[in-house]
Amino acid sequence: MTDRGASALRQSTDCLTVGPSSMRWEGGRLIIEVNEISSPPLVSRVRGRITVTPTALTNVELPLTPDGTHIWRPFGPTSAIEVDLDAPGWQWQGHGYFDANFGTRALEQDFRAWNWGRYPARGGSTCFYDARRIDGSSLATAVHFEANGKAKTIPLPPKAPMRRSLWLVARDTRADAGYRPRQVKPMLDAPFYCRAAVRTCLDGEETTGVHEALDLTRFRSPLLKPMLAVRVPRRAWWRFD
Repeated sequence: MTDRGASALRQSTDCLTVGPSSMRWEGGRLIIEVNEISSPPLVSRVRGRITVTPTALTNVELPLTPDGTHIWRPFGPTSAIEVDLDAPGWQWQGHGYFDANFGTRALEQDFRAWNWGRYPARGGSTCFYDARRIDGSSLATAVHFEANGKAKTIPLPPKAPMRRSLWLVARDTRADAGYRPRQVKPMLDAPFYCRAAVRTCLDGEETTGVHEALDLTRFRSPLLKPMLAVRVPRRAWWRFD
């Protein structure tokens, strides 16, 4: 990920280009062309294509705050994904999703922490959002998406604790009573954020999905924010040839 200035942005109805990378809709598929440099400690070229094919697109928007300052938008919660990067061993296919968050305020202005998860379930996918807001209120919701994109809220399974991340970020998800979810593959560990593949059990069905834990109390620290410039470099003056 690289932060770039307005000079590096081009946008049309079906395509978004940011610097040398882009994403575009083509025949019901989201095609992502990546051409970047990875962050330390393994600085290298990351180049290739990622193709996301949703089974359906939803029109769901979930307000994360009562006044709507933050919105979760699950565009394609049930998708097939193909990864083809220009490096040996970086080609695979699997189950994926496509979503986004939008807001009119910084996340740390309204939240203390959250845990989020998306798991393949019953021919579609199930998502959980658990968040603690700055004002002391909380968000706890579960949504199941059928393969055709139809969404419905479902009863929340019990909250289940997980081991803390390498940076000791607190984590939990949802699971059948008595089941202990576990991380099966690390994806990203940071002092305030953790993303991982997690194994849980929903309605008697074991499933592996993507889980994230975000500690915004830590993120607000003036000691941590400068670290973002190391992981997410800025190229403010990048321009198209």
